[in-house]
Amino acid sequence: MFGRAAATLGANWTLHDLRHTAAYRMARDPQLPLADVQWVLGHAHLSTTQLYLTPMPGDVIAGLLAHHRRGHAIGSMGAADEQPDTGTPTPSGYRRSP
Repeated sequence: MFGRAAATLGANWTLHDLRHTAAYRMARDPQLPLADVQWVLGHAHLSTTQLYLTPMPGDVIAGLLAHHRRGHAIGSMGAADEQPDTGTPTPSGYRRSP
């Protein structure tokens, strides 16, 4: 049925395309462990299932914009510039430069 519908629409979609879509959506669900997705897909190795963790460009952009907004909420200089350098690493893992 799916093949006939795709042909009628002039699309080249296959059932395997639907499998990829389902795998990608399941892998992105924070409530569904990746090991469960691996089991559903029948993958022998978790690394095969991890291929579906690639983020969508729109999600990356939204995350970066949210990060940028959080940085501006701290102040124009940023939290690292407002604190004295104690020689210890900051939460980001980098030392403040003198």
